[in-house]
This record gives sequence, structure tokens and C-alpha cells, in this order.
Amino acid sequence: MSTHVTWSGVVPPEAIEALRADGGMIVAPTKVGYVVMATDRAGLERKFAAKQRARTKPAVVLCGSLEELRELAQLDDEVDGFYQRHWDDDILLGCILPWSESGRRLLSDDAAELATDGRGTSCFVVRFGTPGEQIARELWQRDRTIAFASSANPSGRGNRGVVAGIGEAIDAAADVVVEADDYVRSIQPSASAQTRYEQGVMVSFVDDDGRLVPEQRGARGVLPAPTVIRGGLDVDRILSHLAAAFPSWDYRHGQYY
Repeated sequence: MSTHVTWSGVVPPEAIEALRADGGMIVAPTKVGYVVMATDRAGLERKFAAKQRARTKPAVVLCGSLEELRELAQLDDEVDGFYQRHWDDDILLGCILPWSESGRRLLSDDAAELATDGRGTSCFVVRFGTPGEQIARELWQRDRTIAFASSANPSGRGNRGVVAGIGEAIDAAADVVVEADDYVRSIQPSASAQTRYEQGVMVSFVDDDGRLVPEQRGARGVLPAPTVIRGGLDVDRILSHLAAAFPSWDYRHGQYY
């Protein structure tokens, strides 16, 4: 059985210890509910098994700082600025991007198979919530360990933002479960279990071959363009930032990643 700890506002040492061990897997709270976190191939394998999730659906990359993001992902000035605005406004954002050369050197081939799609791209997520950000940042600062994640619930079912919703299989499989139902509830205080967003927005900044879309620099009709491929928490604010930054962009909720 997993060890349950209550988040007290600081990094739970039990979570860091578990994720620094080979094959470690934990459950941690975010702005949109609970996620399974792992740092290597063995931990990712445990995640897929516990979730009963198709291996064609890659884990996302949790970046605890913009410095980490800039080292791992391939960015241009426009994408970097887009992230910066969301970082400053504390808005959960995930963008599909290629890995940088320095990021590729840190990403093992074994982990890459379960954390990238067929184009070799990944979803790099920032501002996903204080408890998880603390864990990801500490792992990166200690020894440049990358944190990967997927929602903590049986595939296709939400956890409704409560630790009791992660399911028995994930609870039993995790080394540590960090509980913070009050924190999750505080992000969407007026929402109910039925209306609460359980995912963050994803914006794709790559073309069909996994290359960065061209910079627009204020020009109209530049294609391919950034595309929102999943709606979610704060989608209205993110669309506003997209409209301010890019003359052309698209909305295709449900487009495969």
C-alpha cells in the first residue's frame, strides 16, 4: 500500500525520496486534480499499468520553472513570450513542442518512448499548481531530474479533484500519495465535482512533422499556426493571450496528441 502524506505548504520529503529511487511513482495534487508522477522508464511503466492506459498516449513533462522549460524544449521568441505571460499570470498551460538538443541529452531513450508522441514531441506544462511545482522544481534543482505525469485516475475517468477519486489500483500502486483536496478545491472554489475542470489547456506549436510552426511577427495568414487542441481550466484567458500574441491561430478541441 502507498504512504499517504498531507501537503503542508512545503515539499513532502517522502515524495522526493520516492521519485529519486529507481522506478518511483507518486500521486500529487495539481490545479485540476491529482496526477501520477514518475521520473524514469520503470516508473512510467508502473503508471501505465496502474491507469490501464493506452501506451500510445504519452505522459506530459512537468516544468517547475521557466529555466527548466527553456533547457528542455525548443522555443522561439514568440513561444517563449507566450509561456512568460502565462507564468506571470499563474495560468496552467501545456504546449506541444519539440525537444531541444540539451533536453534530448537529458531524456533517456527508454523514457522517451513513453513521454513523446510519434513525431518526437511532448507537452511541456507550467503553472500546474504549487504542490506539484514544488516537487518538480526540487527534482530539477537537485540533479536535473525530469518529472513526467498523467492524470491519476483509471483511463477515461476523472478523479473529481479528490484523492478518494484516484481509484484503488493507483492508490495501491503508488509509493506515496500527497493529499491536498483543500488546495485543489481552492482553485475552482465555486465549482462542484460535476462542473470542475479536470484538465488543462493544450496548445500545439508544431506542424504535422513535429517542427515548430513559423513565427508570425505580426503578419497575417501565417500557416501552420498555433492550435488549441484541448480546452480546460482558464481556456478563456489563454484564448485572450493567443489573440493578443498571434494574428492567426486555430481551435481544434480533441485533435489527437
